[in-house]
Amino acid sequence: MWMLLFLCGVNPVSKIAAEVAGYADVAKRIIDLAVFGAAQNRSHRRLADFTDTIGNRVSGSHDLEMAIKYMYNAFAQDGLDVHVEPVKIPHWVRGEESAEMIAPRAKRLAILGLGSSVGTPPEGIEAEVLVVQSFEELKHRASEAIARIVVFNQPFVSYGETVAYRAYGASEAAKVGAVATLIRSITPFSINSPHTGWQDYQEGVKRIPSACITVEDAELMWRMAQRGQRIVVRLSMGAKTLPDADSFNTVAEITGWQHPEQVVLLSGHLDSWDVGQGAMDDGGGAMISWEALSLIKDLGLRPRRTMRTVLWTAEEQGGVGAQQYYDLHKVNRSNFDLVMESDLGTFTPVALQFTGSVAAQKIMAEVVKLLAPINTTTLETHGEGTDISPWMKAGVPGASLHVADSRYFWFHHSEGDTMTVQDPHDMNLCSALWAVVAYVVADLEDMLPR
Repeated sequence: MWMLLFLCGVNPVSKIAAEVAGYADVAKRIIDLAVFGAAQNRSHRRLADFTDTIGNRVSGSHDLEMAIKYMYNAFAQDGLDVHVEPVKIPHWVRGEESAEMIAPRAKRLAILGLGSSVGTPPEGIEAEVLVVQSFEELKHRASEAIARIVVFNQPFVSYGETVAYRAYGASEAAKVGAVATLIRSITPFSINSPHTGWQDYQEGVKRIPSACITVEDAELMWRMAQRGQRIVVRLSMGAKTLPDADSFNTVAEITGWQHPEQVVLLSGHLDSWDVGQGAMDDGGGAMISWEALSLIKDLGLRPRRTMRTVLWTAEEQGGVGAQQYYDLHKVNRSNFDLVMESDLGTFTPVALQFTGSVAAQKIMAEVVKLLAPINTTTLETHGEGTDISPWMKAGVPGASLHVADSRYFWFHHSEGDTMTVQDPHDMNLCSALWAVVAYVVADLEDMLPR
């Protein structure tokens, strides 16, 4: 189509701009319904009902099974076409856990074992502590780490950079003879709150127990170490990994009227960690991806292409459910028009992030102009998301939601991730943005150019 227009002397950019501008009225109807109309606050109510009923839902758990059944029934009651697709997922169990400093004074330490960690022996581990602030310092002090519990007190720079300590700290410490690791939580703000997450053991390296501790306790032990005080900690963890569990990706859709085989995919992940309610990570993303379909259905709209919402399972373990979905459907990747993921909170929307060809970027820049009524007309580069990354790596255009997320990592993977974090108006705005973008792209005459 684009080459044909060029050969005919028609500027494809001006043509697509005019086509997209023609959706201004329908975009306003979607926005009005989501923000001011009968659907106002609906995504927030749905999230509250879901998280209050189910609670948190870690990979492999009965709670995650119940969450999938809950959402399957909710999609069906909403009049959407719904099905589930089976996958195998990790099943790690936290068990009972505790830690206490017994020298130079007695103090209980708030901890959360890290996903995939092994447990301690039944009697626990009691050992002197070595406090370091970087992997480099650990290497320089390797001889001091033997038979010690290594405490990483790394400063928070950014999540993307600092999370390496959570992911690889145990194996790096084990290489120099440590018996366990306690990792300063990956957060810029703390009220003595430990933050969990997945960690990765390196092949061929002894597996030692690993847990996160609070910023306050990491800094406390660092100060003690600077004074030359001897620190001893007793750690007990009942963590274990069970055989992979059966689970499902949950799929709901509005079938396209002209090209049902072509798909605009919206998504969030249904699993969470086993603390808090998983309201922010990623209940909000899951709910706005449902709400987008509801808004389109309520307005009696039906796009040319299929709008498909997928609620991923086992994202927290490294996008496990999403990778299996990709492996199953990649043979049809030429029919995937756009893949979208919301997994960095549903706070006030700031922009749409997008990865795609230059030609596709120009089209998406026109699409976001339709969001002028909610003041989110910015298109940024680099769509992101663990669950959609396989598609983007294969050349499928991808989009993610950029929100005012300065508080996101305050609550991330902690007991603080509850409904109290969520704001209904913000979720209205996110739902409106999500629905407008997905519907317009799904209804344009042509797919986004690769």
